[in-house]
Amino acid sequence: MIRFTNVSKRYEGGYEALNDVSFHLTPGEIAFVTGHSGAGKSTLLKLIALLERPTNGQVIVNGQNLAKLGRGAIPYHRRNIGVIFQDHRLLFDRTVFDNVALPLIIAGYGPAETAKRVRAALDKVGLLSKEKAYPITLSGGEQQRVGIARAVVNRPALLLADEPTGNLDPEMSWEVMKIFREFNEVGVTVLIASHNIDLIGRMQSRVLRLDHGRYIGEIAATRSFV
Repeated sequence: MIRFTNVSKRYEGGYEALNDVSFHLTPGEIAFVTGHSGAGKSTLLKLIALLERPTNGQVIVNGQNLAKLGRGAIPYHRRNIGVIFQDHRLLFDRTVFDNVALPLIIAGYGPAETAKRVRAALDKVGLLSKEKAYPITLSGGEQQRVGIARAVVNRPALLLADEPTGNLDPEMSWEVMKIFREFNEVGVTVLIASHNIDLIGRMQSRVLRLDHGRYIGEIAATRSFV
């Protein structure tokens, strides 16, 4: 599903966010990428979603070499990827329903199919009763679940999450992780950037380690998903 081969990303001014990173994530797998603040976790996810392009190396997603995708093909690439941000990035002047519906409207789905998919996504994250609410009235955990529903409403094959529990308490963080596991159990490939080692340890999944932009190996899973 995802293959990085000798990937580096250097920004203007010389800052190197990633340096010669290589790893492979198979379809249907759930994995974490961890490391200190500034280790390159967010940059790695951005390269997969084509929010950034590498300076060197090759990024392949679902068999497609991203270097060969022109500007016009980027929106179609992103339709197969759901992205969840730590800060939610919700539209506070729109209802929960409208926030989740936005990717479907952009993709050209009709009202009936849009309504069906939005309500199914909200039901999956336990927020069907909140579809008419505005995000400002929701708790932080509920806002994050709206972000998850929006990310999966298009039924993507790949789900990326950048520090999705960074602003949540431990109990709510665990509830969010269980939602990711449920999507993975129905075949969605999931890659989560997180620095929360205790939470990651409960998931018994692959953990890819970054240190100052370099991939330095994996942490063995030691605890089961309970």
